[in-house]
Amino acid sequence: MGYAGDVSPQLAWQWVQAGQAVLVDVRSDAEREWVGFVPGAVPLAWKQWPGMSPNPGFDAGIVAAVSAGQKAVLLCRSGVRSIAAARRATELGLQAYNILEGFEGDADAQGHRGLSGGWRQRGLPWRQN
Repeated sequence: MGYAGDVSPQLAWQWVQAGQAVLVDVRSDAEREWVGFVPGAVPLAWKQWPGMSPNPGFDAGIVAAVSAGQKAVLLCRSGVRSIAAARRATELGLQAYNILEGFEGDADAQGHRGLSGGWRQRGLPWRQN
C-alpha cells in the first residue's frame, strides 16, 4: 500500500480530538474555499489549482505540520488524492493515513457528490465561506 492505512472519517476525527493525529486537508485552496473546510485542519494542497500541478511546498509543509509521535490523517475530496499524499508523507518518515470517503464522499448515479458518505455527510465539523 505504501502508507499506514485507510481510516473512517469518524476514527480520524477521534484521533484528532485526542491529540493523536493532525488533520491535513490536501484539497486545493479553491476546493476548500468553494466547497467547505474543516476548522483547525492544516490546509496543504497536494496539487494546486488551476491546472492541478504538484505543490512544490508539500514536503516541507507536511513535515512542519506533524509533530513527532503524531499520526497524519489526510483528507481530499473523495479519498483518492489523499492516498498519493499519504504515500509521500510515509516516504518522508511520517505515519500517514488516508481518510476514506474524503470530504464529499462518492459520486451518486447522477455524478453528484456530497450525498453519499464523506466527512460532511458523517456529521463531522466543517464550515463554508
